[in-house]
Amino acid sequence: MTKKVFWEDPYQTQLSTRVARVENEEIMLEETIFYAFSGGQESDAGTIGGYPVISAAKHGLDIVYTLPVDHGLQPGQPVKVRIDWSRRYRLMRLHFAAEMVLQLVYKHAPGIERIGAHISDDKARIDFAREGNISALFPTIENEAAALIAADHAIITAFEDEERQYRYWEVVGFSRMPCGGTHPHSTAEIGSIKLKRRNTGKGKERIEIMLGA
Repeated sequence: MTKKVFWEDPYQTQLSTRVARVENEEIMLEETIFYAFSGGQESDAGTIGGYPVISAAKHGLDIVYTLPVDHGLQPGQPVKVRIDWSRRYRLMRLHFAAEMVLQLVYKHAPGIERIGAHISDDKARIDFAREGNISALFPTIENEAAALIAADHAIITAFEDEERQYRYWEVVGFSRMPCGGTHPHSTAEIGSIKLKRRNTGKGKERIEIMLGA
């Protein structure tokens, strides 16, 4: 099982580790700071052993990285992992911004169903099954989100079940939810957010979440 250092310290940008397995262009590491696409959050960007990571994917409790076909890495070889910190930090902030918005939508639209989500480094989106314009909720959600951000609440992350690698986040007094993504330490780090509504089809509403300047 790949040790996931990004859970212990999501702010770490470099790591010295060893290659655990190699199969053609795909490799596994003994431990990693390089997040792989999961729960709607996109993968990090960066390098392993100086080679650009083409893709990162979960494989059970391991993570498989695809490198250029001529990478030449071997099992047991020491390597340096580096991630694009600017991208990671925006993903962290947008991820938790989306989590906040989701919980506030649940609060003010009881029974609403989330049907999709995606977090990239420029915006996050959440899709809902809903008839009618969801932007009617925006003034309330934006005000409550701004209050949570201004309050500088600690964002607690930990294992719900370490053996099965189930994790959660919690903001005391607000919410606690299962989640294995990367998160900032505090709501204040998110900064201001902007919401935009899109209608993606009959009975479907999308909220796009962007970070302020």
